[in-house]
Amino acid sequence: MDPTPNPPRYWFPAKRYGWGWGVPATWQGWAVMAAFIAAITTLGILVAPRSLPLYIACSAATAGVLIAVCYAKGEPPRWRWGE
Repeated sequence: MDPTPNPPRYWFPAKRYGWGWGVPATWQGWAVMAAFIAAITTLGILVAPRSLPLYIACSAATAGVLIAVCYAKGEPPRWRWGE
């Protein structure tokens, strides 16, 4: 039995330059991104024509959920200047 634990497998690795996360690295990350795009598209079709303020509020809430998932399942964000 190997005494060293496996490093965590991040769904969203950090970007090489700047702050934040890059392209998803696992199928779970891609599923989250697909769900986000589907939610924003659905909101645009169903909500935006009726009420722009409601669309903006729902889109902001959806983006907040995406950011929360990135924080929970992504590499810890910090400013990066490359290698």
